[in-house]
Amino acid sequence: MNKINVLKQHEALRIGAMLKFSTLDYPGKISSVIFCQGCPNRCVYCHNPDFIDISRPGQISFDDVLDFLKSRTELLDAVVFSGGEPLIQSDLVDAILQIKQLGYLVGIHTSGVLTDRFVDILNYVDWVGFDIKTEFDKYHKITRLANSGESAKTSLLALLNSKVDFELRTTVDSRYIEDQDLINIAKFLRENGVKKWILQECILRDSGINLKVPLPSNETILKISQYVSVDLRKE
Repeated sequence: MNKINVLKQHEALRIGAMLKFSTLDYPGKISSVIFCQGCPNRCVYCHNPDFIDISRPGQISFDDVLDFLKSRTELLDAVVFSGGEPLIQSDLVDAILQIKQLGYLVGIHTSGVLTDRFVDILNYVDWVGFDIKTEFDKYHKITRLANSGESAKTSLLALLNSKVDFELRTTVDSRYIEDQDLINIAKFLRENGVKKWILQECILRDSGINLKVPLPSNETILKISQYVSVDLRKE
């Protein structure tokens, strides 16, 4: 299993890429997306493998990001930190505060496996896109990171007990996630007051070939819908 390697405090925010305009990454808002370098997970279906290596130098400076955002305050509503796993960046809070000073809403896409940092970041962000990988006791099958399920569960409960807006989603890789796993997650969500859950299509990108993994059957979706409203998201 992997050990979490977090950037030291004196190192600057490392940015692997930036999407200047998005209508998909912060619900109801036009946003820019900052893809942070580094991730403690090694998910079996990782969509952004170029952002995994924490030692890889950033490709865009944060100063350049700020300059762009300053010039787009009348066109953009929000900025979203994605990755990789943005929580691995030690300068994330400072970056969020600088962006909020420009008048932007700030969101984060996260798996929540760095619990202490996630609980702290809830004090600064306006919205969270939270990835539920699978049932918590089976997380290691997806993330290949020991104890990631317990960490994610603690973070999710902290989110549900906060006043921060959120979206919960699961990428359904049926090679590792069974229908019953999805039903059990739906039960857990209902028990904790969640009304809506997004199931995302899994696309395997090996050797330049995009292979779509089928989403659950209509029968399974109906069973899940007994507990929580389900939206299906396809690429």
